[in-house]
Amino acid sequence: MEFTGKIESISQEYGSGKVKVTFAVNETRKALTEYEKIKNVGKLKVTAVKYRNRRSLDANAYMWVLLEKMAEILHTNKDDLYIQMLDRYGVFTHIVVQPQVVARVKAEWRVVRELGEITVGSMTGIQLQCFFGSSTYDTKEMARLIDGIISECKALDIETMTPDELDQIKASWGQKYEANHEKAV
Repeated sequence: MEFTGKIESISQEYGSGKVKVTFAVNETRKALTEYEKIKNVGKLKVTAVKYRNRRSLDANAYMWVLLEKMAEILHTNKDDLYIQMLDRYGVFTHIVVQPQVVARVKAEWRVVRELGEITVGSMTGIQLQCFFGSSTYDTKEMARLIDGIISECKALDIETMTPDELDQIKASWGQKYEANHEKAV
């Protein structure tokens, strides 16, 4: 059972100390149907997280089309270009790890840059800049990545979508172009 909505109230029973959380969900019919399926289950796993718009699959497909065009001109492959684009326009975090686990961390992330040895308090470790893959991006993050790739395509004289077509993709993400956004050729 997964829905969008918001917390309406939270209360705690006197005596038992049990906490009750009430949600108002947006998908009413689905919620009622799903409730019937699980109403007699003794124990459930409950998770509530902040809602994030995910980027559309159209945006992802368009990104790969552009990377393929770039790869042809640059005589490389689209996977290597993807990693370069994540490095230039992607979302990352910094972590400090023990030297013996650097290789393991690199195996788990799409792009990892070693920044060197660092001492925090009395502990010494290796600082890493780890880039998230685009499949984890929200609409704003994906828009930034695609805008960067479009910019690179323009520099290579690669034809991209028209401004109207790009606006339609971004509108499908639930995000509007800013008035000063650089338009595609």
